[in-house]
Amino acid sequence: MASFDQELERWRKATATPSSKDGAGERRAQFATLSGIAVEPIYGPGAAENPADLGMPGEYPFTRGVQPNMYRGRFWTMRQYAGFGSAEESNQRYRFLLGQGTTGLSVAFDLPTQMGRDSDHELACGEVGKVGVAIDSLADMEVLFDGIPLDKVTTSMTINSTAAILLALYLVVAEKQGVSWSTVGGTIQNDVLKEYIARGTYIFPPSASMRVITDIFAFCTETVPKWNTISISGYHIREAGSTAVQEVAFTLADGIAYVDAARKAGLDIDAFAGRLSFFFNCHNNFFEEVAKFRAARRLWARIMKERFGARRERSMMLRFHTQTAGSSLTAQQPLNNIVRTTLQGLAAVLGGTQSLHTNGYDEALTLPTEVAATTALRTQQVIAYESGAADTVDPLGGSWFVENLTDEIERRAGEYLDAIDKLGGAVKAIEHGFQQREIQQAAYTYQQAIESGDQVLVGVNRFAGKGDMSIDLLRIDPMIEKRQRERLAKVRADRDAAAVRAALDEITRRAHGTENLMPAIIDAVRAYATLGEISDAMRVAFGEFDAPVFI
Repeated sequence: MASFDQELERWRKATATPSSKDGAGERRAQFATLSGIAVEPIYGPGAAENPADLGMPGEYPFTRGVQPNMYRGRFWTMRQYAGFGSAEESNQRYRFLLGQGTTGLSVAFDLPTQMGRDSDHELACGEVGKVGVAIDSLADMEVLFDGIPLDKVTTSMTINSTAAILLALYLVVAEKQGVSWSTVGGTIQNDVLKEYIARGTYIFPPSASMRVITDIFAFCTETVPKWNTISISGYHIREAGSTAVQEVAFTLADGIAYVDAARKAGLDIDAFAGRLSFFFNCHNNFFEEVAKFRAARRLWARIMKERFGARRERSMMLRFHTQTAGSSLTAQQPLNNIVRTTLQGLAAVLGGTQSLHTNGYDEALTLPTEVAATTALRTQQVIAYESGAADTVDPLGGSWFVENLTDEIERRAGEYLDAIDKLGGAVKAIEHGFQQREIQQAAYTYQQAIESGDQVLVGVNRFAGKGDMSIDLLRIDPMIEKRQRERLAKVRADRDAAAVRAALDEITRRAHGTENLMPAIIDAVRAYATLGEISDAMRVAFGEFDAPVFI
């Protein structure tokens, strides 16, 4: 019997020879993924370098998933990222989403909250409640989760520089509900390194930020054991323009840096590594995205076992949340975004995600309306209940094409990790501008492809039609900022000013030293100190980071 390679050669000569009838050349000269990985017309058994690397689901190296049965036991957590305007409005949206079948909450915060500024700060003017909910103090957090039992839902909070403060606020709300911290579950993003790389919502210099993060690790290991203390985020790296390979490499490099910092702080790897989680983007190139998730899992498992000597299997598992790609959405013909999001959501499921957010079709124009948010959630539910994609584990495992992509993404990401190691690790590489420059080049190359037409965007550079589809948009009430400032003034007037001052002074004292910051931050939150005041108390000790410009 002829080998596949022999059959492939015969096929190429006898059947695949271009002719005037077979349409060769109608699309493009070269086929490649968005990461530039060449795509062959056909793949065979030799496409996967080492089939033994696949393993079995729930077993090292977790290529095929971190749970033995994956979605046969239960579906992924269906989170819909939401938050806008005031705490009251966001609370209404959360209750609506829970009523529609959402199984976990995901909180978006406005820019002042992310940057450690109160709503009455001069730099917050015009930004209060615009891209997320405004949270100034415990009073806002109490309203945000009013009527939502924190022992019954898990909450993911997209917050980084002020993650310690938002975690403290959440824990004190749970405390007021009578919920034990030992039962509280959720995630804070808490990934500041990617802010220096791709997003910009940092406050303190990198060394101080790493100190705060390791304090959170240590505190939660002892006190909030079910809390995911960090969501190491490739999402924003991808949104900034990286390729899938760069997303994997730069995200895992940040993960290595956090593990290194925790170990240097005296934490045992198997005591905290099981609570690390990841957050990835899911873009348009369907098969590359599926392979990306599989490659990331395998690469992280090897890093944790071989580099750090982790012993527990849970410490080696890459558990991740996925959000569909906001940067792939178009303002032109926005209903086309439903199709994009559906394909991205399906790729995330086939890639083995633990939780998923699907974007609203209107998010290139505004925050999602209830109609758009419901359609996005229904997309997940159709994938879960109607498609059959969740009925077997790793449905694309063994696909010669997918296995080839998995191997190639792992290999290329490994080369990036080697380069970052040579620069001294992720933090040193950031200081050199390595990741920033790589992402800038990738974004430029992608934009060139769009402008030349080599990369087709349906409804934008091809099939544009004569006009765009008209849809209703969510409008943020401009009076929200005024009302938020008034509530903040009332909080300041009603609290014990001396208790607040003492709590803030304790934060600054600890920040100058080495004691864990979390207990002091929690005491300040209980006294109704504001997010901006607590951030300022740390600014006194840490200063602020002024990012260099890389060309």
